Amino acid sequence: MTAPSTPLRHDAPDLTMNSLGFAKPPAQTRVVVAMSGGVDSSVVAAMLAAQGYDVIGVTLQLYDHGAALAKKGACCAGQDIHDARRVAERIGFPHYVLDYENRFRESVIEEFADAYLAGATPVPCIRCNERVKFRDLLQTARELDADCMATGHYIRRFDGPRGAELHMAADPARDQSYFLFSTTQEQLDFLRFPLGGLASKAETRALAAQYGLSVADKPDSQDICFVPDGNYASVIEKLRPGSADPGEIVDLDGNVLGAHRGVIHYTIGQRRGLGIGGLGDPLYVLRLEPDTRRVVVGPKQALATRIVPVTEVNWLGDEPFEGEIAIAARIRSTRPPRPAILRATGDRRAEVELLAPEEGVSPGQACVFYATEGTRVLGGGWISHRRGG
Repeated sequence: MTAPSTPLRHDAPDLTMNSLGFAKPPAQTRVVVAMSGGVDSSVVAAMLAAQGYDVIGVTLQLYDHGAALAKKGACCAGQDIHDARRVAERIGFPHYVLDYENRFRESVIEEFADAYLAGATPVPCIRCNERVKFRDLLQTARELDADCMATGHYIRRFDGPRGAELHMAADPARDQSYFLFSTTQEQLDFLRFPLGGLASKAETRALAAQYGLSVADKPDSQDICFVPDGNYASVIEKLRPGSADPGEIVDLDGNVLGAHRGVIHYTIGQRRGLGIGGLGDPLYVLRLEPDTRRVVVGPKQALATRIVPVTEVNWLGDEPFEGEIAIAARIRSTRPPRPAILRATGDRRAEVELLAPEEGVSPGQACVFYATEGTRVLGGGWISHRRGG
């Protein structure tokens, strides 16, 4: 199997351009590759080096990895740094490890804890991309005189008539567009995503084997990197002592149905683990009230909503962000985009009206906007609170 060139190229053929879109030979094109130590970013680095690019690998140490050294499936831990270094040595390009622990804690972990305490369900991986990888690391890449920065994300970047466009990955099962909605136009101009055009993860692993990479069979990361055992509540308790104070479980009328062991142990839409069985119809978590330490539960139909207010909107569409815009909206990473109307209510605020109600819309999650046809990502925002409808 030969290394594909098409994933690196999405615009019309132009013999003066190299596969990354620069009018110069690969050897004169410097690329910083963000290397997590996993198979995806390792393949990107090996592929670009094989094509003759001036590759520099950079790995970020993001947190105290002592608890995760023996944990498979968590990125940016000690073993992952070692794996990234081995790939660089195997292929023969420079590799640097940057200590971003303080930046990561301040920009991602602290907000994660505060959001959980406020009753939200945060997505720290998006904040990490936004505030660390695509801001701080991207600036470091510029300081290294790089022409661009490449990552192992499964998403595509096309050169459109009005500049770079963000598109879903060719493989729907691997698409990571939900986690990259906050990528700005300026960042998108500098970024490259060589794996976005691959048909499956099997192709990535086949390339890793072809390049002789030791990470070819390494498992994919599953958990949030700084929660190595998947227990979010224990991390919050460590960061915010006293955060797991008990309280009441109540219905929509305020009737007390039971007691809970801390709001941080619950999420919107949760059904299991409430400890209030024997009441007939199943009950679901509808709302979290940290101020009163109450968990509000009710029937499944009460979870449905059509109106989703969003803040911190990042708009990547060609048309102005104003008035009403027909879109497809994704409110969870595991759900497909659904038809919706986007209404701008401010410079970076909007209201998304889902044409069909959805369950489990949670504050702190992202609402990502897509074009009604095709694969283009139009941006997105953060769900600020849930309204019925």
